[in-house]
Amino acid sequence: MGCRKSVKDSVHTSKIDSWLIGVFAVSGLMAGGACLPVLRTESWPALVVVLVTLAFALGLPSWLIVSTRYTLTDEELRIRSGPFRWTIALRSIRRVTPTRNPLSSPALSLDRLRIDYDGRSIMISPLYRGRFVDELKERGVRLE
Repeated sequence: MGCRKSVKDSVHTSKIDSWLIGVFAVSGLMAGGACLPVLRTESWPALVVVLVTLAFALGLPSWLIVSTRYTLTDEELRIRSGPFRWTIALRSIRRVTPTRNPLSSPALSLDRLRIDYDGRSIMISPLYRGRFVDELKERGVRLE
């Protein structure tokens, strides 16, 4: 990547589409509604299953919303989304292109950047896409 000065780590949050919040909310309400009949029973095993189901249905989407972020260091792009983590060496990034591809990815918006690296790709949705790409360039990433 050549000689360059050290740049401070930069954290970018994910843009969040409002429709995604709606999907998470509706799915949480549906899970809660489906569990209501079981709550009226006195079956402890059933209540445990209901509590675990609700914790997952409400907890995972909340965790994703709160934790999805992209950290640029001098050497790496670190992606975090809930329990999921990726680390990409900046020197391995070959291409960054805008996309609206809806495939599963650590992105909470369809306003995404596809990052091609090491023969693989990942899609992210930094709130300020232009600033994110500029910071990649500041860190010496040469894009095709």
